[in-house]
Amino acid sequence: MKSIEERLQALEDRAEILDLIASYGPFADSGNGQALARLWAEGGTYTFDTTTLQHQELAGLVEFDTHKDFMAAGCAHVGTAPSVAIEGDAAVATNHSLVFARRGEPWTAERVSANRWELVRTQQGWRISSRENRLLTGSQWARELFGS
Repeated sequence: MKSIEERLQALEDRAEILDLIASYGPFADSGNGQALARLWAEGGTYTFDTTTLQHQELAGLVEFDTHKDFMAAGCAHVGTAPSVAIEGDAAVATNHSLVFARRGEPWTAERVSANRWELVRTQQGWRISSRENRLLTGSQWARELFGS
C-alpha cells in the first residue's frame, strides 16, 4: 500500500501534467510562442503533419502561415482530457485535439488529431519531451498513436 505522501505526490504530478497540457491551447490562441516553448523540456520535440520542430524552434510555431491564418479567422485550440500514465519521473499522455476556426457561421473543426505527449520531470516541474500530433483522417497511422 502506498503511503499518504506517495499518493499525494501522484495526485500533484497528475494535476501538474493536466494543467501543462491544458495550457497549450490558450497559449496557441493568444499567439504566445515564448510561453508555448516553455512547456517543453530542453531538447524536446513537436511533430505534426510532416514537420518536426526542435525545442529552439517551438516559439516560432505561432509564426507559421497556417497558424496566422487560424488567428486571423478566430480560432480555438481545444484538447480533450488526456489519459495519463506516470512512472517515476516520466509520463505519457494521450488525447484528441481540435482546432476550430471561424470562417463564417458556424465555427468548424479544421483539424482533429490524435496526440501522444511524453513528459519528464525537470527542476522546473513537468515538461514535454516529445509531442506527436497526427491528423485523424481514417489512417491506421493516426489510430496507432493511441495504442502506442
